[in-house]
This record gives sequence, structure tokens and C-alpha cells, in this order.
Amino acid sequence: MGNFHDHTKNINDLLSKLPSYEQAQEITDILSVLSDPTRLRILWFLCHTIECVNDISEAVNMSAPAVSHHLKLLKQVHIIESKKDGKEMLYTLANNEYARLIHKMIDNMFEITVPELKHKD
Repeated sequence: MGNFHDHTKNINDLLSKLPSYEQAQEITDILSVLSDPTRLRILWFLCHTIECVNDISEAVNMSAPAVSHHLKLLKQVHIIESKKDGKEMLYTLANNEYARLIHKMIDNMFEITVPELKHKD
């Protein structure tokens, strides 16, 4: 152990719980994918619906190939998932803890900046 001043008096306990570099890298990968306004808008949309590339493209006013690129990145970090429906591929929020947490986070953040999105209880 280094020469910690241990201001909190529990430095050893805290250090035993410090995430590894690899764990931090996994989270960094997810957060870096989220650091794009278009991907955030697509993700917000997919948190609330299941849609094909063409409908997503229409919603965000972007070409289908550009949207496909964004979807690929979101899918690589397991935030969204896809399923085949006939000839179409449909996309929606993934069913995992990261995706649910991110859904809650972006809903809350957009509710702050777009007050008309607030849920009425």
C-alpha cells in the first residue's frame, strides 16, 4: 500500500472496491458511444418504441445508411437489440441493466431540457 493520508479512515476498504482498469474501460466504451447527439436522439426514440431503420431515419431526419451506422455502434455496446420481422429488422432498447439505467438517465436528462416530456403522475 502507498503512503495514503487516509482522510476518510477507510482507505483500505475503498481501495479493495476500486474498479479495475478493464471495468472502467467497458463503461468508457458505452459512454463514448453515447457522446453523440444523434445517437442520443435515436436511443431516446428506441427507449419508447420498436422501429425499423427507415422509420428511425424519418424520425431523426437522417439517411438510412447514416442511421444504420449509429445503430451498429449502439448495438456493439449492447444498449439496443434487433429482431427480424419478415424482411425488416426492428430495433429497440436492449433488455439488460446497462440499457435500463441509460434509459432512465436519458429520460431524466431530456425531461430537464425539454420540460414537456415530463411524465405526469
